[in-house]
Amino acid sequence: MSTAPLPSEGEGRRTHSSGEDGRGRGHRPFVRRLLLGAGGTLVAAAGALVAIGCFLGLYVRPTSDDWCAAWKSRDLGVLGITSDFYTTQNGRIANAFLSGVIYGDGLGGVKILPTVIAVTFTVGLVLLGCQFVRFLGGTPQILTLFACSLAIQALLYYAGTRSYQVLLWAPATISHTIPSVVGVWALLLGIRTVRQPRAAVRAGGFAAAFLIAFGLGTLSEPFALVSGLLAAGVGLLALPRLELARTWHPFTWCALWCSGLVCGLIVLYTSPGARWRRAQEPDRESVLSAGELRGTFQDWLHMWDSVTGQWAYLGAAAVGVLLGWGAGLRAPALGPREWKWRRSTPRKMQIAVLLLPVPVVVLGSFAVVLGLRSGYGPSGWTYARTWTNFLVPMELALCVYGALLGEWAGRFLARRRASTPVVSAGIVAVGGLALAALAVLVPSVQQLTTATVTRAAAWDAQNSRIRTEAAQGATDVGYRPLYIGSLAEPFFTSDPARDWVAACVSKWYGIDRIHRL
Repeated sequence: MSTAPLPSEGEGRRTHSSGEDGRGRGHRPFVRRLLLGAGGTLVAAAGALVAIGCFLGLYVRPTSDDWCAAWKSRDLGVLGITSDFYTTQNGRIANAFLSGVIYGDGLGGVKILPTVIAVTFTVGLVLLGCQFVRFLGGTPQILTLFACSLAIQALLYYAGTRSYQVLLWAPATISHTIPSVVGVWALLLGIRTVRQPRAAVRAGGFAAAFLIAFGLGTLSEPFALVSGLLAAGVGLLALPRLELARTWHPFTWCALWCSGLVCGLIVLYTSPGARWRRAQEPDRESVLSAGELRGTFQDWLHMWDSVTGQWAYLGAAAVGVLLGWGAGLRAPALGPREWKWRRSTPRKMQIAVLLLPVPVVVLGSFAVVLGLRSGYGPSGWTYARTWTNFLVPMELALCVYGALLGEWAGRFLARRRASTPVVSAGIVAVGGLALAALAVLVPSVQQLTTATVTRAAAWDAQNSRIRTEAAQGATDVGYRPLYIGSLAEPFFTSDPARDWVAACVSKWYGIDRIHRL
């Protein structure tokens, strides 16, 4: 009689923990294929929405601040417009520099900008997702990572009330969308830096953190506030004595990031342009007075009422569940899977890390509304293009929470040796929710497409007429306002002295003035 060797203790745990009995071996490949199918469907759906936005970039035409940035970049050059912003506008030197680069070749830069944003954002989010999945102990599933990246972007661009401004209007994307893209890549740099064993390379990463943060401090005040809150929270939790981090590297990186932001904001706030801008504002109560804080709180509630009224944002959590589920299936089954930090980090610290995004989003959004009310008055909260600065971390947090839920669900069902229909039904339900969230965005994309293409045709016809008249020696030409995206056009005010848009249009065409048609 032949005898077979008894399984070792490790082999026994492997079989039990992964649920790979006769039934487990049969349904795991099917579940993987189902997850791939769900991921592929979401990549196609979200990718199509994002691709439409990139395509519409070809139909972007100047409006509002575009007119001023375009003629200044053409006549003053990159350094000239940077100096102009610092001395006479608002002090945002990095903002002005990017404007000079983007508008330096006429309209070519603004047309390709949406594509550049989408591509760099997609790659950055996928790479960040790879780091997160490895942290969970799984193997990155590229298709699902692309689904998450594209779905988050589709929700960011189209779920809000100002889709045109978030993706297609260059002044807003420079101030509020590009900073989030830079922030994702800076986070990847930070992860690489704190893990770098070579001191010289690590020092370079620390220096880069300060310089990037300094630039962002002179690019976008709202993003500086939100990212500063996040970096401060991570830095405090990363103190070695709290046992979350073993070295001072994470704390040092966060401290340098916050220092760079503060220095950038100081340069911006003390600039001649910022002083001039504050001088134009009417005297009002201090933003920290009881009345203003009460008004800011009401504005903050109105803003969150608008955000929470859009249930499509739950799609970020749904696609995150698929990511976590897939990571769990592809993780090495070597006993009960536990993250390294679960075993080495106190439970209170684990809870603090998981809850950190909540105060960052809550306090960050309040800080954004406070700044808007200070700069634009009681209606400032409606400037939804600025919401991007806290909507990005909100969507990423929803995706992370969804991934943690999916990873837990995968382990739970594996322990219970759930049948294939149960697991499949869960995946189909979550994938269906994510797909429904994307479907809700379709009417918004249709309206954006119609408005952008229609305006581009009308703008081209008017532009051709004005240039013809200017070439014939006309110094006063007619202009018909072409509104889009709730943005200002010439004649937005009855006071000609305050009509800065009309003045910039005249300078763009090289004429003395324009009049309404």
